[in-house]
Amino acid sequence: MTFIEKLNHSWCESNSLLMLGLDPNPDRFPAELSGRSGAIFEFCKGIIDAAATFACGVKPQIAYFSANRAEDQLEALCGYIRDHHPKLPIVLDAKRGDIGATAEQYAREAFERYQADAVTVNPYMGFDSLEPFLAWRDKGVAVLCRTSNPGGSDLQFVKSSNDKPLYIHVAELVSRRWNTNGQCALVVGATFPEEIGKVRQRVGDMPLLIPGIGAQGGDIRATVAAGRDSRGAGMMISSSRAILYASPEDDWREAAARIARATRDAINAAR
Repeated sequence: MTFIEKLNHSWCESNSLLMLGLDPNPDRFPAELSGRSGAIFEFCKGIIDAAATFACGVKPQIAYFSANRAEDQLEALCGYIRDHHPKLPIVLDAKRGDIGATAEQYAREAFERYQADAVTVNPYMGFDSLEPFLAWRDKGVAVLCRTSNPGGSDLQFVKSSNDKPLYIHVAELVSRRWNTNGQCALVVGATFPEEIGKVRQRVGDMPLLIPGIGAQGGDIRATVAAGRDSRGAGMMISSSRAILYASPEDDWREAAARIARATRDAINAAR
């Protein structure tokens, strides 16, 4: 099953557009995990087991693992998801972007080592920096387009040669020229719903990975109205910290499930 097929299946089976983001920060873990070997794996495993029912996929942010020398725990976690929650696509949030042989190694890291279903990439260096990822035709490639951070406008609003903002140029480039295998998605932030709508108008039913709700304050109703595709789906709306750290107490799993369910329900109510 390709990434796109798996994602479509998950949207239908789960009745959810919620992407469960995994940004594990040991400083915010509940006391029961303090100082424990393998705490990052145990925390993420607990969150996934509690909230998987309400999600269409899982998005681990690689920096939170590598900064804590926990790449082996990420590897184990991806294996756990495949074994115990096989219907959930794994989108590795790595934002890789380099050329030639280096990009090939980044692709191998995502798709061989972690066996992710998709990976986020940075298009700043152009098509040849994405080509090694696109060579994995059954995998997904989520290209940064209009990011959720305020500073994204520093570059993404610069006018390109066709007098369009750069993020629109990226959206059109990916949808019209780079998505030859039908495996691409675009990353657009929930904090800018007007721009989500402009991207959607140009890319048809291409999937959108949309971070920025929850702790970043993106509005769910505005996000859904701007980003839904012709079937009322087409979005992986990511929430991380609001779910992960819903409670610092012994009920952290139950609290995560409660917030994930409420978020899923709020998204569905806006569809």
